[in-house]
Amino acid sequence: MSTSTHPPAPQAGLVQIASLEELIQQRVAEERARLEKEAGIVHKEVHRFHKPIERPFTADQRPRTTLLFGGLTWKHEKLVHGAIEGLGYKCEVVPTPDVRAFQLGKEYGNNGQCNPTYFTVGNLVQYLQALEGAGMKRQDIIDNYVFLTAGACGPCRFGMYEAEYRLALRNAGYDGFRVLLFQQGGGLDQSGAEAGLCMNLDFFLNMLNGLNMGDCINEVAYTIRPFETEAGATDATLDEVVDYMHEVLKKKSPWQVEDKLGTIANKIPMKGIANYLGKFLEQLYGDDYLEALHHVRDRFDSITVDRLRVKPIVKITGEFWAQTTEGDGNFNMFPFLEREGAQLIVEPIGTWINYLIHQAIQEAKDKRGLEQGAILPPMWRLDKHAKIELNMRNKIMKLRAAELIFRREYHKIVEALGGVGHKLVSQYELQRVAHPYYNSRASGGEGHLEVAKNIYYSNHELAHMVLSLKPFGCMPSTQSDGAQSAVVAHYKDMIYLPIVTSGEGEINAHSRVQMALGEAKAKAKLEFKTVLENIGKSADDLRGYVNDHPEMQRALYRVPKYKGLIGTAANFAVHIAEKMGVNVPYHVEAH
Repeated sequence: MSTSTHPPAPQAGLVQIASLEELIQQRVAEERARLEKEAGIVHKEVHRFHKPIERPFTADQRPRTTLLFGGLTWKHEKLVHGAIEGLGYKCEVVPTPDVRAFQLGKEYGNNGQCNPTYFTVGNLVQYLQALEGAGMKRQDIIDNYVFLTAGACGPCRFGMYEAEYRLALRNAGYDGFRVLLFQQGGGLDQSGAEAGLCMNLDFFLNMLNGLNMGDCINEVAYTIRPFETEAGATDATLDEVVDYMHEVLKKKSPWQVEDKLGTIANKIPMKGIANYLGKFLEQLYGDDYLEALHHVRDRFDSITVDRLRVKPIVKITGEFWAQTTEGDGNFNMFPFLEREGAQLIVEPIGTWINYLIHQAIQEAKDKRGLEQGAILPPMWRLDKHAKIELNMRNKIMKLRAAELIFRREYHKIVEALGGVGHKLVSQYELQRVAHPYYNSRASGGEGHLEVAKNIYYSNHELAHMVLSLKPFGCMPSTQSDGAQSAVVAHYKDMIYLPIVTSGEGEINAHSRVQMALGEAKAKAKLEFKTVLENIGKSADDLRGYVNDHPEMQRALYRVPKYKGLIGTAANFAVHIAEKMGVNVPYHVEAH
């Protein structure tokens, strides 16, 4: 009988073990499983959440990819559109969201979201559906469009917008549509995040110019419109000048050292630093935009106004999106107030940018020495303490420089447009007046700004009434409203009204505003009547003098602000009386 040299075949159901170690581990696992089974322990498979992997937007896709953005006023959006196109991007503005967009947001998004989320994401879905309805293939939309939005973190749900956008887009059938985040705290250069969207110095400077011009032009229009003698003249001029500035921003090429020095630029040591420095100097001292802004100023100044119309001044404040949008998202509150006879002071985006810089300075002070951990070096290590102090002061110096530069650039545009717009309020003053009621370290949403602006505009006699617009369920604004009860109790003459916005309830909101506005109107009329008595002139006397001096009917004629007076008509009446030689009992307020 012959013997085989082959090893015996393995028995059925047995596993071949490659090593003794594997055999030991297998038996340990079997014994653990037996003991857990006897003890009734059941293991479930754990699925841990991870952020969905976003398809990148790369530089080679830029020529065929369109950036979508929105959520601001149409003036800001048009100017930012020109600024982005000037950098070589294709972009489109998503229209102002309406109630239909709100309903789509609720249909495709999560329950319990705040007003801005529903309106914005629903508006995006509505826009994409319109593209598809016009004949574009869904996959082409997903591949060739991206949505650019702001990102953040903090106690409000704003930090979750990105996830909500993606969920709603997936539910609506646009899974894979790209959402790009413009991080508020991401620093000067975020180009590494998405190579297709290069968030470098050119991008930030163009955005800065577009937003600042949008703020200032928007405020000039709101200053003129209530007093225009020809209905619709302001809006017609506004359409014209925004289109004009859009083209100016679009045609402005970013400053490059090569354009100035040609091939010699390649021989300059530290060429990158020289390029950055040149861009900053061009921004600070260049006059490319001034001529265009002066043209805008002259077009506005051609409008004829009647400033002797008595109108209450209403300051708009509240949550960023609700106080900015001009549509169903805040019950179309701005045109409603103007129809009701009010003059508005709208909130500039510049205040929010200035606030972010201010908060960064405060945080740098509070975290002094904690960059490397929570344990400070012992007192005798003077070298390490000196290094900590130097690092903090260096960081704060840079932030303060950014703060000064930003305010300078904003005020330069204010002056170029005739100087009738308000300058940015000092964040240090806002912090000072708000902190006793709302801790300035409590960030999220508008933080202490809602309380601060209510006190500031009332105490400095800049508004008869403050109207705060905020979304339903907004936690930071709810906290602010709680603090406002103490503010109103301490300032008895203050007229303050908070309005919660959502996709419904417009009639009720307008009714509440009408009641508060009626009180503000009575305050403005009494103020004007008192002024006429104090200067000893009638309204007809004043109007006759203005008719004889047509330069005083120009839209950008600068009227001084007098101590103790709020309304435009009251201040203008005192100014006319001074021109007429009357010894008025009022003094110009120092700025």
